[in-house]
Amino acid sequence: MTEHVQWQGEATQAAIDFLEQDGKMIVSPTKVGYIIMTTDKAGLERKFDAKQRNRNKPGVVLCGSMEQLEELAEMTPKIRDLYQTHWDQDVLLGCILPWKQEAREKYLGDGREELMTDRRGTSCFVIRYGTPSEQLADYFWKKEHKMIYASSANPSGKGNRGKVAGIGDRIENAANLVIEADDYVASIQPDKTVDTRYEQGVMVSLVDQDGKLVKDEAESEADTKPVLIRKGLDVDKIMMNLADFYNVWEYHHGAYY
Repeated sequence: MTEHVQWQGEATQAAIDFLEQDGKMIVSPTKVGYIIMTTDKAGLERKFDAKQRNRNKPGVVLCGSMEQLEELAEMTPKIRDLYQTHWDQDVLLGCILPWKQEAREKYLGDGREELMTDRRGTSCFVIRYGTPSEQLADYFWKKEHKMIYASSANPSGKGNRGKVAGIGDRIENAANLVIEADDYVASIQPDKTVDTRYEQGVMVSLVDQDGKLVKDEAESEADTKPVLIRKGLDVDKIMMNLADFYNVWEYHHGAYY
């Protein structure tokens, strides 16, 4: 039987104990629901098996600090400031970005790159996704520069209902540990119902089709613009921030590739 524990407000020790071992996989709460967490190639393989998911979408890296984000991802000054704004506002944001070459060589050299990046060499770098999971990402990065990789903890093609009961038997049975915090998840969208709540965070693409960063200032109509490719929690705030930072940006929900 998979172990279940309740989140008690601090970094969950049982989760730390598992994730310090190779190849472990846990389920943890975020602002929008539950996610799968892994830290290495073996864990990523377990994640894909548990979700029965295609491997062609960008992997998700959970950043526990702006310092971690800056070490891992290529960013322009404007992109960095965009992230900082959302960090300061405590707004969940994930952006598609390329890896810095030195970070790619240092942290993805064991074969996990195939499981973490898409054909363009990009991943989705996420901040402010919720205290229970941020605590774990921050702990492991500060302690040993170990990254947390994530995916929503619900069967592929089925929505994240924001409750432990919705993660499905396959994912629950595949995990070493489930951290429960239904009350925390519900507290983020107190005015929403199961049918009206956002089940995911906003995702913004800041690269072109070849994985090159968008320019801080577009020089022609042909230049790639920032694209909001997935609506979600706090989409209204994020659209306002995009409008403050960029004269031109696009909204194209579902444009993952």
